[in-house]
Amino acid sequence: MTLPSQEASVPASRHFAEDLLSRWGIGEDERDSAALIVDELASNAVQHGHALMTLLLVLDAGELLITLTDSGAVVPHEHGHADLAPDEHGRGTGIVDFLALWTEVHDNEEGREVRVGMRITTDAAS
Repeated sequence: MTLPSQEASVPASRHFAEDLLSRWGIGEDERDSAALIVDELASNAVQHGHALMTLLLVLDAGELLITLTDSGAVVPHEHGHADLAPDEHGRGTGIVDFLALWTEVHDNEEGREVRVGMRITTDAAS
């Protein structure tokens, strides 16, 4: 799914992931963890990224691969975080690292790709 890098795309990405994982039969706990990862990655893309973000979810052999790519023209962003308490800014990557089996970040002149792997233990992963 490709969306503009705008705040409204964050909940749209999360709902897309929740709906797809539900259709795949992923249990609620793992679905919630994956949705939180998608939310954090999409929020970072909106805050720091380019014009577009693309979300890809792949379930294979008990592992969920979540890939979020931001691309296109660089979007100017204000870096003030008036809506966040000082102790809450920057927690997203820690949350992702805690929930993920592994993470990879690839930067190039066209944008950034973040790949996250999660172990899925429900019957749907078999």
